[in-house]
Amino acid sequence: MTMMARWRQTKAANESGFTFIELVVSTAILAVLAAGAIPLARVSMKRTREAELHRTLRDVRAAIDKFKDMADQQILSPLELQAGGDNYPKDLQQLVDGVTLNNDASGKKMRFLRRIPIDPITGKADWKYRAYGDDPKSTVWGGGNVYDLASKSDGTALDGTKYKEW
Repeated sequence: MTMMARWRQTKAANESGFTFIELVVSTAILAVLAAGAIPLARVSMKRTREAELHRTLRDVRAAIDKFKDMADQQILSPLELQAGGDNYPKDLQQLVDGVTLNNDASGKKMRFLRRIPIDPITGKADWKYRAYGDDPKSTVWGGGNVYDLASKSDGTALDGTKYKEW
């Protein structure tokens, strides 16, 4: 074998794979990139849950408002309304179960929600309610009717506000 052939063979054997240093450097670069991506993913997931909470609160509040409008227009049966409840539903379950319409002998019920929604922040179908007669600064539901609702989470949103104040 000639000297040139040996040199080519030795060179090819040395270039056949990565060196240990190259592997360490590339692993370190991947670790730095992954460490930067994790906080971004957490913020993205939190933002998604907050958007879901906004949508859920908007949908439930719209159902409460529709119930109130129909009760004010006397479309709903007076038997379904709570005395002294200012034509608001007595709880969210009433919006799910439905109410009979006034002068409807068929017994069909008007439903406003398919189910009680789950709070995306707490992961439970447990909400903080406000009654129409409650003090606006009260932290306890006085019962009687559901005028408004909020999350029971004590957490802080990305914009610095508390979830329970939404």
